[in-house]
Amino acid sequence: MSRPPFGVALVGYGFMGAAHSQAWRVAPRFFDLPFEPRMSVIVGRDRSRVEAAGERFGWASTETDWKRVIERDDIDLVDICSPGSTHVEIAIAALEAGKHVLCEKPLANTVNEARRMADAAGRAAARGVYAMVGFSYRRVPAITFARDLVAAGKIGELRQVRALYLQDWLVDAEGPMTWRLDKDLAGSGSLGDIGAHAIDAVQFITGRRVNSVSGILETLVSERPLLSESIGLSGTASEERGRVTVDDIALFTARLDGGVLCSFEATRYATGRKNAFRLEFSGSTGAIAFDLERMNELEFYDGTDAAGLHGFRRILVTEPEHPYMAAWWPTGHGIGYEHPFSHQVRDLLVDIAAGTQPRPSFDDGLQVQRVLEAVETSSAAGSSWIAVGGHDGDSPGMQKQ
Repeated sequence: MSRPPFGVALVGYGFMGAAHSQAWRVAPRFFDLPFEPRMSVIVGRDRSRVEAAGERFGWASTETDWKRVIERDDIDLVDICSPGSTHVEIAIAALEAGKHVLCEKPLANTVNEARRMADAAGRAAARGVYAMVGFSYRRVPAITFARDLVAAGKIGELRQVRALYLQDWLVDAEGPMTWRLDKDLAGSGSLGDIGAHAIDAVQFITGRRVNSVSGILETLVSERPLLSESIGLSGTASEERGRVTVDDIALFTARLDGGVLCSFEATRYATGRKNAFRLEFSGSTGAIAFDLERMNELEFYDGTDAAGLHGFRRILVTEPEHPYMAAWWPTGHGIGYEHPFSHQVRDLLVDIAAGTQPRPSFDDGLQVQRVLEAVETSSAAGSSWIAVGGHDGDSPGMQKQ
């Protein structure tokens, strides 16, 4: 069947730009989509680099000014993969121009920016123009399956949650500065970069929101060498150093709606841990555990088994009955990091065609942003318990526990 074309503009060509490019290339070849995605244009400020990225990733054209892109009639969706400081302006302008928007997480650098984006998305949705935030881990089949098991009551009454996201790519104190270490560009450090994934995954799997937090943030290395290109010089190195203005470690306790206690840890200094995103949900009759470094597996404990049969069982999440897996390989053949981005494209286009709000919405992204702000507020207040702001007031507040 002939499907209507769907022009996509990608803003950003770094790590996430590569992942999103892969998704736009692959999704239409494995999923029956309501549109025919066209990789129309990739946008970046450096002409030579964006041209190289466009050729490498398969984009039809390149551009250095996103404002010109959103004026194009052949663009239906703007996919934002640039640093967090750019999200608010691009997303709002694109929505007001009638373009659907996919925006990488975290939604923005501040709650105020995220609220403005959510408000713009609400106005656009009334006109049939939709926005989604890119928490791609929701679409790891094992994580989606964990959500389904919890919703089906397979672990009974939820009692406790543990969420850790451990990386080590900043362990070398002489590693160079990047935009992710600059609060003006990134908004926060480990907290927003990887802690946001943990917050969203916990809320997604449990179906409950974080309503209060008590946390501490720590910066371990305060200065790093500047890359020569970042100060306009040629050569391989610079003796100049830049100041790190974000957190390196985020540790916080939280309560979900209904009082369930959660512990969170996000760090890029966990020596030896490359991408260990670990989740565990303990209930009255069972438990579920997941580790992204074994992303095709889910551990399930059934407390209703006879005593002699107790123990976590390994579920290989590769059956066609598991979320998304019917589109891929035969049973037992695992998928990788890039596949959830294709699942994200699939779900986004199906929802747009149906006139249904894609999830996670910008409102969902705003909720995560409120949690991030509450953790920062708590840390600044000596780890006091802080209520997460809501629609009736975005400022986090002190809370008695």
